[in-house]
Amino acid sequence: MLVAGGGPAGLASAVYAARAGFSVLVCEPRTAPVDKACGEGIMPGGVRGLAELGVRPVGMAFSGIEYVDLAGRRARATFSAGSGLGVRRTELHTALVRAAKEAGVQWSPARVTRVAQDASGVTAAGVRARWLIAADGLHSPVRRHLGIPVRRGTPARFGLRRHWQLAPWTDAVEVTWGQHAEAYVTPVGPDQVGVAVLYRRALTPPAYAPRAPDTYTALLRSFPELAERLAPAPAASAVRGAGPLCQRPQRRVQGRVLLVGDAAGYEDALTGEGVSLAVAQARAAVDALVAGVPGGYEQRWRRLTRRYRLLTRGLVMATAVAPVRGLLLPCCTAAPGAFSRTVDQLAR
Repeated sequence: MLVAGGGPAGLASAVYAARAGFSVLVCEPRTAPVDKACGEGIMPGGVRGLAELGVRPVGMAFSGIEYVDLAGRRARATFSAGSGLGVRRTELHTALVRAAKEAGVQWSPARVTRVAQDASGVTAAGVRARWLIAADGLHSPVRRHLGIPVRRGTPARFGLRRHWQLAPWTDAVEVTWGQHAEAYVTPVGPDQVGVAVLYRRALTPPAYAPRAPDTYTALLRSFPELAERLAPAPAASAVRGAGPLCQRPQRRVQGRVLLVGDAAGYEDALTGEGVSLAVAQARAAVDALVAGVPGGYEQRWRRLTRRYRLLTRGLVMATAVAPVRGLLLPCCTAAPGAFSRTVDQLAR
């Protein structure tokens, strides 16, 4: 098996495949550990999925999600099925690489951009294999080469992330809802937090500069309480960005190529399920290949992601409307039980 992309989805696929008896080659030109713009909060279901792979990265446990708005209202939901884990992306990648090497996975520094396939196999990066798993990210080069149509959702949303040398002030992921953006604060160590901002570029003030660090700084100013808390803290990483986030490929299986992780389709980072879904998709893809029915992965992918797709898409669309966005926190505080149940569904 060839795996294009050595991020969490690709490495999880590689470990599952190696355990299933495949010889596996991961094609990844970047040197480990690989960093990426990421909220870095892993939901309890993702923590369990990683543990199944033997991956237990060092991080900070968090007990739930807390929504905050600019008026100071708060709504908190505590997970009922274990803790989540805030983990630096580099730490997660290091742990996954270790698990893959222990499983016997091999590496190539080649970048897969083109694929040739026939009835019995695929050829990519000069290597012949029975199958190719494309886990090469949100804007997958393999997906593009295969000509798989992709629908990009609206509103177009983008994400920026930076770490700050500051002790966490809560044991939850804190999500502050601003007028046009959300700020996600995730504890990732005893003296460090990651702060990611998701925003709609079309609605941000025109004064926002196009360069990522300037945009990030400008966006933080729209969260006065958070900006004041971060002001004395030194930055612990550079600003990294991603987007547009919503990518909806028409299909995930084309011949002997299966799309996994962000390459398979992505709605938004709003609900924090990226790693959980990547691990679950990796297992589903390998199971389908072991069973000799690659087309079965498409149906399994739809079942695995249905809740995420519907809830995330609905929340993004609803909160794009200013009056609805303003009602989110009052509704959560007025119906705490419903809020807690929704968060628990996402945490599984």
